[in-house]
Amino acid sequence: MNALESLLDLLDLEQIDEDIFRGLSRPAAIPRVYGGQVAAQALVAAGRTVPADRPAHSLHSYFLRAGDPDAPIVYTVDRIRDGRSFTTRRVVAVQHGRPIFHLSASFQTYEEGLEHQSGMPPAPDPESLPTARELLPRYADRFVDPSVADRLLEARAAVDLRYVDAPPYATAGELREARSQVWFRTVGKLADDPLLHVCMATYVSDMTLLDSVLLAHGRGGWATGDIVGASLDHAMWFHRPFRADEWLLYDQTSPSASGGRGLGQARIYTQDGRLAISVIQEGVMRVPRRRD
Repeated sequence: MNALESLLDLLDLEQIDEDIFRGLSRPAAIPRVYGGQVAAQALVAAGRTVPADRPAHSLHSYFLRAGDPDAPIVYTVDRIRDGRSFTTRRVVAVQHGRPIFHLSASFQTYEEGLEHQSGMPPAPDPESLPTARELLPRYADRFVDPSVADRLLEARAAVDLRYVDAPPYATAGELREARSQVWFRTVGKLADDPLLHVCMATYVSDMTLLDSVLLAHGRGGWATGDIVGASLDHAMWFHRPFRADEWLLYDQTSPSASGGRGLGQARIYTQDGRLAISVIQEGVMRVPRRRD
């Protein structure tokens, strides 16, 4: 089974009762369940209870506890509302009898309406940028544990993710603009299921969103040991149809960091310039205390 097939299998939840689903985890670069996985699986669970002609248009979620990668996750769906145009679902992810994640998602039937969007920022052709396999090994000596490079490559093997500029770990100690851009797509084609593409983009969206916070303070991130962090909440709005197996530009900025937290906001564009998704996330961003 290749990396993309393995990820698709991860998102194909087992239904164990009406509105109750079970999912497993995959190895992550950190010793806890990757947040994008939980968010994507929760959205899969919600979407399985909604008619196919009502695509997801938004999600709002909170990460409550670190997930145990060695234990199954049970997703319980609450059918909050089934209206003429909108459907709302609430999902709670539970491990060891305690909630670890909460998601509210809204779905809508297609309708005509007003149209405008922010323009796509300039970015180089993704094919001109180095792949993760070309980039990460160059900086393995900067990581607290050099094996992190291999663990990151394994964890992200199903996604072709390319930085437009140097990632935070490459320029730790250097203050930069609070902005980061990456191109991404899955490594291989996906089925023509809109929910699958939305869930796949949700999976990827948690990988780099707080990079812009790190850049503003010259921090390299958890891999270099100069930040202790975790996602707190995550919200997405799906504006227009897109395919996660075609190049998407993830344009990320940070308007603020304070109180041990950092805020990241982003827009995701298709390669032909359509604004597909808006994303906002806040995370814990703590500077490790020095031990004398």
